[in-house]
Amino acid sequence: MNKDQVEGRLDEAKGKIKSVAGKAVGNERLRAEGQADQLSGKAQKNYGDGKEKLKDVAERAIDKL
Repeated sequence: MNKDQVEGRLDEAKGKIKSVAGKAVGNERLRAEGQADQLSGKAQKNYGDGKEKLKDVAERAIDKL
């Protein structure tokens, strides 16, 4: 697991909390910010996932040499 995966998951969780809180108190702006944070976190997590996959492929290729 790399830094981008961890930070992305944390941002997703924080965004979910913001979104739920905004919905609970009727604050549309807070809810929207939460949704944006979730999307940003998901993108960062996916980027980290891609880096890990690429790293694994490279390591397997090196092992075959």
